[in-house]
Amino acid sequence: MSNLNYDAIQVGDTLPPLELPPVDRKMLALFAGASGDHNAVHIDIDYARKARMPDVFAHGMLSMAWLGRLLTQWVDQRQLRQFGVRFVGITHLGHQITCTGRVVEKFEADGEKRVRLEIQTANQYGEPRVVGDAVVAL
Repeated sequence: MSNLNYDAIQVGDTLPPLELPPVDRKMLALFAGASGDHNAVHIDIDYARKARMPDVFAHGMLSMAWLGRLLTQWVDQRQLRQFGVRFVGITHLGHQITCTGRVVEKFEADGEKRVRLEIQTANQYGEPRVVGDAVVAL
């Protein structure tokens, strides 16, 4: 996290990417425990196969948490004004996720200088898994 100057930030600037280790079963089990989301499709291969999936897959909210980390490594969480996502693909075991963000707008609201960001997670093949936007005060 760094001290950012609104005047120095330009539309098109990118956030430092957040590269994560490959998704594995331990990661999913730990997230299930931490979040309280024990949906079997994320932790039980037999259940996932009954749901016509080849294996378990990552929780959508885990991907959103990674995007939250991307944002809070860029600014203090108290500067976050808006954060929303849309789930566009499944994050499977073995996917190596990179979170990215880009400044798409600068504006003032409620007496604050703010920027709007486009954010996303993508796997190692460049396929978006989660897309969204965020607004932060600078």
